[in-house]
Amino acid sequence: MSQSLFTDLYELTMMAGYWRTGHAEDTATFDLFHRHAPRGVDLVVAGGLEPALEWLEQLGFSDDDLIYLDSLDLFPDGFLDWLADLRFTGDVWAMPEGTPVLPHEPILRVTAPLAQGQLVETALLNMVSYSSLVASTASQLVAESGGTPILEFGARRAHGPDGARTGSRAAFLGGCAATSNVAAAADYGLPPSGTQAHAWIMAFPDELTAFRAYAETFPHHTVLLVDTYDTLRSGVPNAITVAHELAASGTRLRGIRLDSGDLLTLSQQARRMLDDAGLEDVQVLVSGDLDVARVRELVGAGAPIDGFGVGTSLLTAREDPAFSGVYKLAEVADRPALKVSGEPSKITDPGRKQVWRGADGDVIGLVGEAVPGTPLLEQVMAGGRRMRPAPGLPELQERCLALAREMRPRAASWPVRRSAGLEALRRDLLAEHGHVEEAT
Repeated sequence: MSQSLFTDLYELTMMAGYWRTGHAEDTATFDLFHRHAPRGVDLVVAGGLEPALEWLEQLGFSDDDLIYLDSLDLFPDGFLDWLADLRFTGDVWAMPEGTPVLPHEPILRVTAPLAQGQLVETALLNMVSYSSLVASTASQLVAESGGTPILEFGARRAHGPDGARTGSRAAFLGGCAATSNVAAAADYGLPPSGTQAHAWIMAFPDELTAFRAYAETFPHHTVLLVDTYDTLRSGVPNAITVAHELAASGTRLRGIRLDSGDLLTLSQQARRMLDDAGLEDVQVLVSGDLDVARVRELVGAGAPIDGFGVGTSLLTAREDPAFSGVYKLAEVADRPALKVSGEPSKITDPGRKQVWRGADGDVIGLVGEAVPGTPLLEQVMAGGRRMRPAPGLPELQERCLALAREMRPRAASWPVRRSAGLEALRRDLLAEHGHVEEAT
């Protein structure tokens, strides 16, 4: 089966309905945006665009896909024959990955034949929402770490292999320095990072023997896990012994890792022991169920830590694992459209839109309006083909870090308003539907 079946069934049934009623080729515009920031995330950064564009370019149903859909005995005659030739031919405008984005601002805008725009909803929401969630969590971890590297260690707790790979990419976009996931490192060109597990230490007769065996195997890349038995009475002293042995052979111990216990006290005492042994260049790395709050606490206390390994809380976005992404129709057949709701936050904005970022806030307005500021949505796909090669992840990370540093201090009070043209169009359409929106 191809990846084109990665969609909800109702996308296909709606497509069949559009086809049968003659509306499949009507030009439509859809917006992908989020309604509110996840809990615990102070700044949302856009992620997942490049994988989404790659998926759109490869969209197409295989023979096996069509045989499966036919077996459902669901679709009208002729629809699957039409589906066999379908490719994505739309235009996409998007915020580049790493751009800080506020609620209700389109992260991505799709203009395509109605059936195509409908089909891609599920995949785009999945790719953009999860990547934005992890990238935003990583961005906050990096901000809280005060410049100390964040290493992503989340593969074993991620939501399946696809989640682990996608999450590793998004974490690096948000500012992580490396990943433990070898597949993600290979696929995306990320720096891999890893030491050994407690199993390595326990597999040898004693801790010192285990340390020596690892140092002999990887003399230029030795980082030792020191908390298997007793961190301060055996782990760090044995690591110091191995460090001196490595130095005598012309190499050096790169670091030790603490994975449990009182990380503030242990890092302080371990640092003191290493320094007293003349090993000021040996790094102290920590891991063990870390999250934003714990990293903030350790940094605030002045813990002498040279790197944080963060896994579960990062790739699962444990504090709030659901991103409030939605994908809504904004225009069809040159007719602006909006969703009306008794919940004001769920009333959508009609028409083809742009977002402008100025010195004193953001404006969501209609394409063609003259609005001061820098437009954030860039055209990235025309006629179903990308308009430029995919940028490298290091370039995207650098951009994300710079923009997040600039926006984060003012994000909580950063205003977002609608342009005069959008407000008027929205008001008129609401009136047509007999809905009067209360002033705010």
